[in-house]
Amino acid sequence: MKMNKIIILLLLFNKLISFNEASNQIIARQGQVSFFSYTSVENIEAKNNQVLSIIDLSKKEIAISMLMNAFEFKKSLMHEHFNESYIESDLHPKATFKGHIIDFDPSLKVQTRIVKGIVVIRNISKEIEVKTEIQNINGKYSIAGNFDLSVKDFEIKIPPLLAPNIAKMIAVKFRFEYEPYEK
Repeated sequence: MKMNKIIILLLLFNKLISFNEASNQIIARQGQVSFFSYTSVENIEAKNNQVLSIIDLSKKEIAISMLMNAFEFKKSLMHEHFNESYIESDLHPKATFKGHIIDFDPSLKVQTRIVKGIVVIRNISKEIEVKTEIQNINGKYSIAGNFDLSVKDFEIKIPPLLAPNIAKMIAVKFRFEYEPYEK
């Protein structure tokens, strides 16, 4: 009889710990990431509204994952070239980011913080630091920012003939709106 009570207490304790961990996590299921490439010939712009992100408020960690072929372009030929020739999304279907929000205070309403971590594109890892604006309105968090990525850092091969048509630095913008994570 005593053993059954101990087992029940252990199970309840385990559930309490799991619940507590989940309550410290927030999720954005439809975050937005866009990029812009300026050139003298033609600007290239794309948006992805199917980006997943999770923040662990207690650990101050953030993770982001997105499918590369979910970027939408104004021209279908740009979408095709992006996925087939440059990103090779059949070989490298997603990009990820894992990082830490420096000096993050979940209780503040508005704060500007640096997010430091590793972005992985085409299976190539690069450490980055991004200045972000974080808002907490009645327990609903949003995070937004922008940064530049170098095409060269991710070994994206651009034929010499097309090199003038693609910028060497790509401007990236993001915005995520979070809600409590429920398993």
